[in-house]
Amino acid sequence: MTADQGAKSGQDCMPEIAQTYAHAFAALQSDNIDDLLALLSDDVRFVDPFNDVTGKAGFRAIFDHMFATCTAPQFHITDIAASASTPSERVYLRWRMSGRLATWPGTTLALQGMSEIHIADNKVTAHYDHWDSASQLLAKLPLIRSLLRPILRLFVVRTGGS
Repeated sequence: MTADQGAKSGQDCMPEIAQTYAHAFAALQSDNIDDLLALLSDDVRFVDPFNDVTGKAGFRAIFDHMFATCTAPQFHITDIAASASTPSERVYLRWRMSGRLATWPGTTLALQGMSEIHIADNKVTAHYDHWDSASQLLAKLPLIRSLLRPILRLFVVRTGGS
């Protein structure tokens, strides 16, 4: 599903800025980041498992870094929803991110997550990425994998005879 399909799936309460943002996020390339930046408030906040920045310059730095360290990164929007229960607008983008680390270890990226987008005055004021960096990324890196997998196994629930 594309961002356009998600936006047209009967969600009449979806703010137009959310549809535009989802489309720009899915189409994001190093040469069109200004399309995404134009939709942000000046004091936008971006948070993911590794970063917490405020302002358009910090936001740009996050994605400039992504394009510098990844080969062909792409966000595939699989679902979009709007919250009707908050005083300000909230939109949720479910996504898959594909690509490959550009340098050693050259790991293929296949991440799944959700972005919580806050909107006020027809601008995106916050973008919170929620995804599991331990199992989706860190556990796939050669040196970290050997340390992290035994730790992650501590939290696996065993049922029955297994």
